[in-house]
Amino acid sequence: MPVTKNKPLLWHLLAAVIVGVWGTTFVNTKVLYNSGLTPLEIFFLRFVIAYICIWFISPRHLFSRTWRDELLMVLLGITGGSVFFLAENYAVGLTFVNNVSFIVCTAPLMTVILGITFVKSIKASWSLILGSLTALLGVAVVIFNGSFVLHLNPWGDLLALLASVCWAVYSLLMKKISHDYSAVFITRKIFFYGLVTVLPAFLFDPWTATPAMLLTPKVVLNLLFLGLVASFLCFVLWTLVIAKIGAMTSSNYLYLNPITTVVASAFFLNEPMTAIAYVGSALILLGVAVSNK
Repeated sequence: MPVTKNKPLLWHLLAAVIVGVWGTTFVNTKVLYNSGLTPLEIFFLRFVIAYICIWFISPRHLFSRTWRDELLMVLLGITGGSVFFLAENYAVGLTFVNNVSFIVCTAPLMTVILGITFVKSIKASWSLILGSLTALLGVAVVIFNGSFVLHLNPWGDLLALLASVCWAVYSLLMKKISHDYSAVFITRKIFFYGLVTVLPAFLFDPWTATPAMLLTPKVVLNLLFLGLVASFLCFVLWTLVIAKIGAMTSSNYLYLNPITTVVASAFFLNEPMTAIAYVGSALILLGVAVSNK
């Protein structure tokens, strides 16, 4: 009996650990970007590594049971794979990783807003409305700080906002499908369709990475961490987390994301945080916490 009671707590702890790992990936991506890899190359290599790993443990059947489910897998590959990571990776190249992390952590808020719009069982409350306005004000302050105080490219912050919306859609779609298929099967489909749907982007941003660049220890280690740990392992576990505690609850843990990002960027990137950035970041965290109360 005690083991059964503790199971929900274990899933919550696992969600927090996964988000902590994902918080550091902004720094890994920035390191690879500074090493000469393009955001598109970083995503492609990351998912290739993850797909190779998951192929050895995935179910033998290739397709979903219905064409509608297969279409959902394509959408998951786009919203949780190609478009999400391209938006996030290009954002990291244009602005500070702290900005990206704090804006992306509004994904729980976006999840609830989209849930209210498309899921009848979810209703708006005053705490949700107040929290939403507070978080959106925080996003505006962070974008203002980056664009007008630090003179950064505003497209970086806007792309981070796009990534947040993508992850919200991904969470709701995952809620719909996570109980019908195994976590490994769903994750394999996400990696596959993420890779397939990103291929046309190479027409606009051709491959430039050389073998010598890819074989440097710094690049190899960061790519292996992104592919093996942050993608292969964490995506499988996150699918299980959503199935066990739900899309809304699991998404709430994403507002812990910036904590590990700020610590990691302080150690490895020395990116500055202005007073305005602290105010905006605090408003985002407060707004997300209030709206998801």
